[in-house]
Amino acid sequence: MTTPTQAESTEAKAPTTVVLSDVAAQKVKALIEQEGRDDLRLRVAVQPGGCSGLRYQLFFGERSLDGDVISDFGGVEVVVDRMSAPYLSGATIDFADRIDAQGFTIDNPNAQGSCACGDSFH
Repeated sequence: MTTPTQAESTEAKAPTTVVLSDVAAQKVKALIEQEGRDDLRLRVAVQPGGCSGLRYQLFFGERSLDGDVISDFGGVEVVVDRMSAPYLSGATIDFADRIDAQGFTIDNPNAQGSCACGDSFH
């Protein structure tokens, strides 16, 4: 028989924000260095739009907003606003550099469906 405290300690907690792969972190760091600024962070957001209802936005910014969730990945800060955080919880951002695909990719366990191009979801 397990007590509630034992069950809680063995339970895996889901990530509360996005995860940036090592490859993506290196690419983000290189892009920020190209800009010649050290105050930029990668901001990830979810906005209405796209053929599936919601679309991802990835961009660099220096602003901080009330309620932002900030995570550090090897010196690269990733910022998610409080409205986007529930949609992106546990999502993994990677960077592909292959013949068939190049650019940032998002593997989102919260997406119930996505469009063919992979830029939007619902």
